[in-house]
Amino acid sequence: MSSAVDRPTRGADGTPDPDRALGHGLRARHLTMMGLGSAIGAGLFLGSGVGIAVAGPAVLVSYAVAGLLVVLVMRMLAEMASAVPASGSFSVYAERALGRWAGFTLGWVYWFTLVMVLGVEITGVARIVTGWVPGVPQWGVALAAVALFAVVNLVGVRQFGEFEFWFALVKVVAIVGFLVVGVALALGWLPGTDPVGTSNLLGHGGFAPTGLGGIAAGLLVVVFAFGGIEIVTIASAEARDPQRAVARATRSIVWRILLFYVGAVGVMVLVLPWDAPQLVDGPFVAVLELAGLPGAARLMEVVVVLALLSAFNANIYATSRMAYSLAGRGDGPRALRRVSRRDVPWVAVLVSVVLGLVAVALNWLLPDALLGILLNAAGASLLVVWVLVAVSQLRLRPRLEAAAGPAGLPLRMWGYPWLTWATLVALAGVVVLMLTDDAARAQLAATAGLVAVVVGIYVVSQALRRRSARASGGPAAESGA
Repeated sequence: MSSAVDRPTRGADGTPDPDRALGHGLRARHLTMMGLGSAIGAGLFLGSGVGIAVAGPAVLVSYAVAGLLVVLVMRMLAEMASAVPASGSFSVYAERALGRWAGFTLGWVYWFTLVMVLGVEITGVARIVTGWVPGVPQWGVALAAVALFAVVNLVGVRQFGEFEFWFALVKVVAIVGFLVVGVALALGWLPGTDPVGTSNLLGHGGFAPTGLGGIAAGLLVVVFAFGGIEIVTIASAEARDPQRAVARATRSIVWRILLFYVGAVGVMVLVLPWDAPQLVDGPFVAVLELAGLPGAARLMEVVVVLALLSAFNANIYATSRMAYSLAGRGDGPRALRRVSRRDVPWVAVLVSVVLGLVAVALNWLLPDALLGILLNAAGASLLVVWVLVAVSQLRLRPRLEAAAGPAGLPLRMWGYPWLTWATLVALAGVVVLMLTDDAARAQLAATAGLVAVVVGIYVVSQALRRRSARASGGPAAESGA
């Protein structure tokens, strides 16, 4: 006979309700800062230099295109999340729209992607800290960080929300300060500086020195960079007033993140040549040193460490909640459903922490190569998430409107269905553009392989479940179709 986890309790519409045991301590300000904090991490502070190196100033095109797509996709996701808050977020919506196979696939692909991101962020922290204290090994720094955030995630969701709020606020203040200094430097307002003009933006091979292939390669970095903003909808299940909190948080964060990314990268390519080696090593520090503020440059290194630690902390949260949701729908080990007295899925959190320890081991084995390996491994899978979010919104919108009745949806996607279809066409265009670049093409192939493996696991698991049901004389497992 199946357990409650293998055959989860379902609501009147036949869909699972896996979040009943979670707490509800998050507020709108927590969600807003969590979205900002998880997106403002390695992708901006480390990946922006990589993007400039491969695309030149034209990386601004990559950021603008990806930023617009993120705004549209987040609007779709927020429409669904404000109507149906769920810790599994887009995985739950994909299941409702397309069938159980889609929820399973999207949930575990996203979980795997965040596992890669955990390694990126802890590696970045270890590299910077060991630069300050050369005698401390990278694995030691990583181990201490993993232990700290295990405690933060286990103590309770409200405490986690407060922790992320203040962490993210430090990053936001730092980026605003960076933009102020960068604009002053570009205009020649700082002592000993002159206006920079457009020599760096248009010189050194032109605005797009590496052509469309460079823009395509830059898009992989950009896709990874914007990853994390979706944590707002994952956290909605633990918000006090989820419908209002998600709508409010989503409206505010997407434009702020777009401003921060495009603004910061614009400053970098305006005041320094795109092929300057210091941009790859540390783009924020390079700009501040050029402004003659060495003390501020060291302060920025501290901010970078805090940013990476905050994003690492948020991604432990996101991986644990996605795993918890999948288990609640019968698509993961039942142990992941165990909740502590503080309403925290402690087993799912510890699984994420153990994966952080795996990253610690990799720091010891591959201290110099790990960051590049994990950056390349994480990028293109977010395109899968975006595509399925758009498809899910297309199919669910009529159902959500019918369920909402006269009151209407708390938040609506603009221009439905035409703008959703336009987003899907744009995402297809991004894929085609990536196919023109060798590295991007390889990553798309790797992502396709990952999706195929996860779908294969689903097919095998369902076949085994049906066989087990037939052997025991019970009903066959639901296919979710």
